[in-house]
Amino acid sequence: MTKRDGERTRWTDEMLDELEDSVSELRESVSEVRDSVDGVRITAQALLQIAAQQQRENEARQAEIAEIRQRQEESDKRFEVLLSEVRYLIRQIKPENQS
Repeated sequence: MTKRDGERTRWTDEMLDELEDSVSELRESVSEVRDSVDGVRITAQALLQIAAQQQRENEARQAEIAEIRQRQEESDKRFEVLLSEVRYLIRQIKPENQS
């Protein structure tokens, strides 16, 4: 652009070409940024889905662990009952053998 005293700025063909090139570069940059943002968005969605799936799997495992612990407690109680019954029977048998 050239400007003389009191005159308006006049655009030359060269200046317009440079402006057009700059606008084209800017559009290309904006397009690349949009593509990058779309890629990040897709990746973030995939990661969120994976995290949600892992959370569900972890919750299922925790429920299984709680169920196994409950069954183990019940089994331990049954064992203790049976053991006390065996001890009782042993005490009942011993006096007969000692006589």
